Amino acid sequence: MDVELLSNPELYINRELSLLEFHRRVLAQSSDDSLPLLERLRFLCIFSSIVDEFFEIRVAGLKQQEAYGAMRRAADNLSPSETLRRASQVVRDLIDTQYAILNEELLPRLDTQGIRFLAADDWNDKQATWIKRFFNKELAPIMNPVGLDPAHPFPEPLNKSLTFILMLEGKDAFGRNLGKAILQAPRALVRVVRLPDTCATGPYDFVLLSSIIEAHVGELFPGMTVLGCYQFRVTRNSDLFIDEEEVDDLLRALEGELSSRHYGDAVRLEVAQDCPDDLEAFLTAQFQLSRDDVYRCNGPVNLTRLSTVPDLVERPDLKYPGFTPGVPEGIQMANNMFDAIAAGDILLHHPFESFAPFIEFLRQAARDPNVLSIRQTLYRTGPESAVVEALTDAAANGKEVMVVIELRARFDEAANIELANHFRAVGAQVVYGVVGHKAHAKICMVIRREGQSLARYLHLGTGNYHARTTRLYTDYGLFTRDPALGEDVQQVFHQLTAMGKAGRLKKILQSPFTLHRSMMQLIEQETDNARDGKPARVMAKMNSLLEPQVIQALYAASQAGVKVELIVRGICALRPRIKGISENIRVRSIVGRFLEHTRVFYFENEGDPLVYLSSADWMGRNFFNRVETCFPVEEEALKRRVVRESFDSYLADNTHSWQMASDGSYQPSTARGRRRSAQDNLLTELSDLNQA
Repeated sequence: MDVELLSNPELYINRELSLLEFHRRVLAQSSDDSLPLLERLRFLCIFSSIVDEFFEIRVAGLKQQEAYGAMRRAADNLSPSETLRRASQVVRDLIDTQYAILNEELLPRLDTQGIRFLAADDWNDKQATWIKRFFNKELAPIMNPVGLDPAHPFPEPLNKSLTFILMLEGKDAFGRNLGKAILQAPRALVRVVRLPDTCATGPYDFVLLSSIIEAHVGELFPGMTVLGCYQFRVTRNSDLFIDEEEVDDLLRALEGELSSRHYGDAVRLEVAQDCPDDLEAFLTAQFQLSRDDVYRCNGPVNLTRLSTVPDLVERPDLKYPGFTPGVPEGIQMANNMFDAIAAGDILLHHPFESFAPFIEFLRQAARDPNVLSIRQTLYRTGPESAVVEALTDAAANGKEVMVVIELRARFDEAANIELANHFRAVGAQVVYGVVGHKAHAKICMVIRREGQSLARYLHLGTGNYHARTTRLYTDYGLFTRDPALGEDVQQVFHQLTAMGKAGRLKKILQSPFTLHRSMMQLIEQETDNARDGKPARVMAKMNSLLEPQVIQALYAASQAGVKVELIVRGICALRPRIKGISENIRVRSIVGRFLEHTRVFYFENEGDPLVYLSSADWMGRNFFNRVETCFPVEEEALKRRVVRESFDSYLADNTHSWQMASDGSYQPSTARGRRRSAQDNLLTELSDLNQA
């Protein structure tokens, strides 16, 4: 492998720019005529939400690097300033497209379906009367405008809160001529108000909170005249900083930091399209931003708030068809989950198959007098969940329950702190993993006495133990009683809860110890096989591909003739289809009804394929800074099933598949002949459609 050649920065795509290409693919769903109308609106809101997070985390981090003069660069060799400049250009284009889709496509089509968003000019007398009464009764009592003068300095709006800047004329009760005021809409207020049947002229008439406030804000300033009222929203740095080497109690440290998320440094200012230039300049100065950080919005400044609308509208014909996730026959026929697992490994593919068997597994374990211990990792969940309820019952029934809660799951820290406190209160043992390494593995172990011995029943997954996301994300879960895997999982839990060196695991590949090295070796073995004229193939499905050494190994494999098929949902720093470098590599991205979340790795291995499922993507953080597990699927029928459902079906997708070009851009696959959708096929095969 020519390391110098394969280290050329031109062979790598910038992380942030690749992420924005994923955002572009999500946005494209909102203009896809083949999708149900309300689902298109939902995709538009998802796009708005992920762009928010891009600024809160990625742009915020780049700005910090820029401010501190950081010299370290990624494999693409772009500086933070260069990345920010290019990202800004892309985001502006995406934002313009987003509002064009909203105003020119979605709103007119929703209107034809009786789903209307009424501006003030559209209100008839009856509607105007109801809205005024609503404002005076529900809004005015809890709204607190702040006039700007030396005694009332500029307030600090919460992160992403709907806020208004007002131009005023006249004097207040104390004779002051304020000129400007700031009004922040309380977060408790709904952003989309449905008009009651008594004044609605259609089945679904909605009014945005911003429209109501703009129409009646003058009533908050008696004796004065509101010359102008303009929406704005500031996005702040929301990444939490905890020096884990210096804190004694990670939970308490995180609790102290959470409040700062609402008031971090400003990184973006959104203003209404009609906001005067002088007010824009005033706001940018207040937030210490530049004009490059300002984004004008041709509509509501927070489209994420429209995400509630599909759930408020009872129009199944404008949404995806409902379905009931399937349950494998082996589970249905068995007396209990333990008998089912003892009869052979069981694979669940969510959301096409139900998460209920795992809940039932925990519930049966909580009640079974032969169960002695339950150990589980929890990354993103909440106290009000069936998983938590089952573990709580197990602790109450005298089982030894130990949970590893990763407090630092971004944006879920508060929920996880609440969860940790809950488990402590019911007598479960709670640990937070390892300082410096997020506990990202998805593992559960139940130890059960059977005769004179103990048996370990396992559930190993690629996704979180969260019942709601199992209806939205694609993930695998494997039930097994394999003794070697049981010993491995027990050792992983021991690493997370106790001290001492990591022992050698028999089957599981683990970060930060063996996973990266093992992936490199498996790719290099395929490279050697290709050079020796043997069959060689690598297939991998994941969320993100960033780690430079793995990318270099894939480039070398391609040069040796290995066929490499990559299905990467989001970020991909590898450039495919470069002659002499990566011409044997194809990269696809699937963006459909469900968020692709499975991590699956396949190696041809001279005709005896190796198939792994994992909690880890091929990113540096997953390989080196997290506790991750990657486990083999060894039962032949299940192995064939994983290959068929993860690769054969997805590589044939010509409906929701995007092909990546060497410049980092993506083009949707064109359907030749019969349309094929991997997700739709799996719904048909594994679930009961139209049975929500």
